[in-house]
Amino acid sequence: MRRHFGPKISACAIFVISCMCLTKAAFASALGPHDTPSIFSPASTPADSIYHLSLFVMATCGAIFVTVFSLLVYSAVKFRRRVDDDGREPAQIYGSNQVELAWTVIPILIVVVLFLATARVIHAVEDARFPTGTTEVTAVGHQFWWEFQYPGYGFITANELHVPVSDPKSPSPTHIKLLSADTDHSFWVPALAGKTDLIPNHQNEMWVDPHETGTYVGQCAQYCGVEHAKMLLTVVVQSPEDFQHWVEQQQRPAVISGQVAAGRHVFETTACVNCHTIQGTMAQGRFGPDLTHLMSRTTIAAGAAPNTAENLRRWVNDPDAFKSGALMPAMQLDQQDLDALVAYLTSLQ
Repeated sequence: MRRHFGPKISACAIFVISCMCLTKAAFASALGPHDTPSIFSPASTPADSIYHLSLFVMATCGAIFVTVFSLLVYSAVKFRRRVDDDGREPAQIYGSNQVELAWTVIPILIVVVLFLATARVIHAVEDARFPTGTTEVTAVGHQFWWEFQYPGYGFITANELHVPVSDPKSPSPTHIKLLSADTDHSFWVPALAGKTDLIPNHQNEMWVDPHETGTYVGQCAQYCGVEHAKMLLTVVVQSPEDFQHWVEQQQRPAVISGQVAAGRHVFETTACVNCHTIQGTMAQGRFGPDLTHLMSRTTIAAGAAPNTAENLRRWVNDPDAFKSGALMPAMQLDQQDLDALVAYLTSLQ
């Protein structure tokens, strides 16, 4: 939301344009689905607190702008050069204690109010206490994908975070521990919470308690390398029953089918096995995403493409076609082995 304006009107123009853009975004997001990232349609307590704080700050700054701008316009019109002016300097007035006191005290009061309002929201979000039954998740940022560990359930998944919906009458939030495996990342799903950084060798935390089921999207908000823009976030909020069903599915080992044995052999005899995990097989790699239930995800490559057999084939054959900075190497398989491998991967439901 950012041509060159003259120095006299730049601040005014920028403020007006910003307001127009924010208003347009607010209306668009209010009418749009949950999968449109926007701070103007909060669906979780932390995001709702930040949203109302931003409205208060914007209203305060808007009032200051209107007041100052009105005084400037009034002064420019009332004291403009007139045809009958004799060119002499007008009478000068110095040392108004009342004016000096006003322009000192009023800004201080405004800053104090904004500080207290912000501190209140930060305290409410950062120092929240979690009830029994809180879902615990550890999110690990990698270049350029997300790893989600569910220690209470004993499985690991990637790129799509599933959480239960929270009933306002009986809150059931999701507590997320944030870690980084390489460089700085930032976890940001605007509709659910504010940005929180993932820093190597340091654990940060955040929490969400979504009030509606649906799919919410976000982004790594910290430049972390060449494919930072394709490190997308997807949070799937489910009813408690659907979430429990999903958990049970993720806890099962991979289904082994004799029809894709050739593809499994290709997987286990190439570099795939060194980076990826598939529960129930010899593949126990930790550098890449867990593929045990690969086809239960809607996208591949952290949201870079829909999770289809054709896209999966292109991804395995040449990852640079989707993400030029991805650390996954091109496997350089012949067509027969590639077909067999893709058939095996698509069986991982």
